[in-house]
Amino acid sequence: MDAVGAPSMGAKSFDLKNGSTPTGGFFEEKGIPYFRSQDFDLFDFEINQYIKKEFHDKLNRSAIKPKDVLLAVVGATLGVVGYVPDDIKEGNINQNVVRIRVKDKEVNPKFLAIILSSKTGQTLIIRNSTIQTQAYINNSQLGNIRLPISSLEVQNKIVALMDNAYNQKKQKESEAQQLLDSIDDYVLDELGIKLPELKDEMTYIVNSDTVEHKRIDAYYYQPKFEEVEKAIKNGKFEVMELKEFITKIHYGASVKNEYVNEGIPLLRIQNLKENKVDLRDVVKLPETMKKEIGTAFVNEGDLLISRSGTVGVVSVVPKEADGFAFGSFMIKFCLNDKINKYYVSIWLNSRLQKLLTEREKIGAIQGNITIGTIESFKIPLPPLAVQNKIADEVKNRMQKAEQLQESAKEELEKAKQEVEKIVLGE
Repeated sequence: MDAVGAPSMGAKSFDLKNGSTPTGGFFEEKGIPYFRSQDFDLFDFEINQYIKKEFHDKLNRSAIKPKDVLLAVVGATLGVVGYVPDDIKEGNINQNVVRIRVKDKEVNPKFLAIILSSKTGQTLIIRNSTIQTQAYINNSQLGNIRLPISSLEVQNKIVALMDNAYNQKKQKESEAQQLLDSIDDYVLDELGIKLPELKDEMTYIVNSDTVEHKRIDAYYYQPKFEEVEKAIKNGKFEVMELKEFITKIHYGASVKNEYVNEGIPLLRIQNLKENKVDLRDVVKLPETMKKEIGTAFVNEGDLLISRSGTVGVVSVVPKEADGFAFGSFMIKFCLNDKINKYYVSIWLNSRLQKLLTEREKIGAIQGNITIGTIESFKIPLPPLAVQNKIADEVKNRMQKAEQLQESAKEELEKAKQEVEKIVLGE
């Protein structure tokens, strides 16, 4: 921890510089990569924003380059660390991030990032920060942190340990993503649907009788949608409207965000994933709001679909969520036993159906879909035995992908624990 003789962050071995936000919040579609605390996590970086080169040049003091260490210094992300990889040749940071540049050849920059992100480093950051309306740590406080810097040989050993763990993590995550990406092709192949070449046309002709008493927005009549509909119709099986199987359908509850520690569990839009309900961040409403929630409760086996924002995300409600309330940005529907509910979820999440769902959005500011839209969805209807086969295979692939993702997290956590032992001399 704060070992006597350990170098402090304020020593000449380290150069600390804070970033800045462009005047007026002006960003570009292309330009110099611009990083916020939510854009990095140790070795993982995402480029989500760009700034003009002129602004970047004015803030040359906070320019970043490979091997720099970034640290979030304000708010909920305080303590998040990033190590700038070699493929990010230049960039800049906002005011909530500090750039740490190592000048001492006896300190491995990647080790610095690892030690700051460790439990030991996080403890030192929190201990030296100020906790008021929101937590923050300024450069003076940061400079007072005395780091447990070991010999360069031990530093390099720790770096190699974490590099190996992250490489294994990426490999397993890649394998998991390949499994998930294979689902669509598998489903289309089982249904005998050949994916057409899809592209937006600059010009096309639509007959007046086609739009009579229908929508008149041009995008709705893009030729690619007709190609998708033809591909589905030309598959192996007949196509039927979803309303033929729906026994009940209604909107979720529009209630105030009055969350409590104990009460009625509420599923929100962020809990709804493709073919999965994520129960890791479920909030609770007061029991007194039960009447206000009305019938907006789910049972095991019901289906939920997102109707606003990212529309058309569907999942079957698992046993663990039986009796939960659900929010207004979702629609619940129940199916009869003539169709496999998991197969329906899988089809509605397929990329062909997603295109058709996106097409049906209405509303200028935030597009949404209605109950009528959902009822009119067309779905290929193979025999139940084929539906069951497809549902079982997709669930199997998703389970394997989840196991790989969990294994990747566990391997990384083991490496982090090993780092702690080395740092603390255990």
